Amino acid sequence: MKKILVADWLDKYGGAERVLSVLNKCYEFDKCYTLLNNMSNADQSKVFQNKNIPVIESALKSLKSNFRYLFFLFPFFISRFKIAKGKSLIISSSFAVAKGFKKKEGQLHICYYQARNQRYIWDTENIYFKKWQRLILSPLLNCLKKIDIYQSKRPDYIISNSLFVKKWIKKTYNLDSHVIYPPVDTRLFKLQKNKSNYFITTARLEPYKRVDLIVDAFNKTDEILYVVGDGSMKKTLVKKANSNIVFFDYSNAKKVNELVSKAKAFIHAGIEDFGIAPVEAQSCGTPVIGFNGGGVAETVIDGKTGILFKFQTSDAILESLRRFKKVEFDYELISRHSKQFSEDVFMNNFKKFVQDKIRLHNLK
Repeated sequence: MKKILVADWLDKYGGAERVLSVLNKCYEFDKCYTLLNNMSNADQSKVFQNKNIPVIESALKSLKSNFRYLFFLFPFFISRFKIAKGKSLIISSSFAVAKGFKKKEGQLHICYYQARNQRYIWDTENIYFKKWQRLILSPLLNCLKKIDIYQSKRPDYIISNSLFVKKWIKKTYNLDSHVIYPPVDTRLFKLQKNKSNYFITTARLEPYKRVDLIVDAFNKTDEILYVVGDGSMKKTLVKKANSNIVFFDYSNAKKVNELVSKAKAFIHAGIEDFGIAPVEAQSCGTPVIGFNGGGVAETVIDGKTGILFKFQTSDAILESLRRFKKVEFDYELISRHSKQFSEDVFMNNFKKFVQDKIRLHNLK
C-alpha cells in the first residue's frame, strides 16, 4: 500500500509544517503532492526527517513567492494531480484546498483540517480584503465557495484539529468530522516556577492576530510587554507602542522559549483554529490570558490555567489583567494540563483512527 501526503503548499517551517513532520513520523510517506514547494532544504529536512521523499508540484511552482495572487486557481491545480492506480492511503493536510485532491477507486483519502479552509473566501470580517475589494470580487468569491463546497466531499473521512473547526466544517460544508488536537512538542518547554516581571505575546504580526489590541491595552498601563514576531504590521505596532513595550524577532527559538517560560503570563487576542503557542506557554507553567473564542477556549481553563476575556477589545484585555492579578496560579497544574496535547497523544489518536478506517476498507 502506497502512502501519499498532500499539502496545500510548503513554505516556512511553522505550526502547520510541524504537523506534517509528525504525520511523516507516523507513516513515512512515499510521495508528497503540493501546489508548490518554497521550503528551504533545512526546513524540508525537518518535515521529512532527512529522507529524500519526492515532492510533486503544480505549475504554480514557476511563480515562487507570488503564487498567492492566483488563489482563485488553487482548486483547479489541486485537482490536476495524477495519481497511479492501486491501493493507496492518502493523508491530506488542509488549510486551503488540499482536501480537493482526487483519489482513484480502491484508495482511501483522510483529510486533516489544520484550520478553517480558504478563510480568504469565507472571511466575513474584511481581514483579507477591504470592503470595496470584496464588492468587486464578490462574483468570483461566490464561485469559489461553490467549488470549495464541492471539493470538500472528496475525502472519505475528515479529522478536525479542534471543536471550533469541527463546528465550522458542519456549518460550512454540512459534513461531520472527528476531533484530534494537533501535536505540541511539550518536551521543548520546561516547567519554570520563577516568573519574571513581564507579560509576553508571540505571533505573526498580521491583522488577524490582533496584536494591535494587546499593544493598545498595554499602552494604557505601566506593565512590561514583550512582543515576539514579525510581519506586515510590525512597523505600525512599533511606532504606536510606548516604552514599556519591547519587540523581539524569532531568530533564536531557544531564547524565545526562555522568554515565554519566565513570563508572568502569555497574552493572546486572536481567534485561532487551535492555537499552538498558548499550549506551549502552558507547558512551561505560564498562564494564558486569551480571547474566549476559537481553539484557545478549548485549551485554557478560565481561572485555573489562565484568564479568558469575552470581547476582542483593549478594554477587555485590561480587565483580564486586573482579574489575573487576583488569582494565584498553580504552575505545575498548568504544565500538566498541557500534556494532553502532546505529540505522543496526537500520534496514538491519529494512528488508531486511520487504522480503523484501513480495516474497514480492507486496505492493506
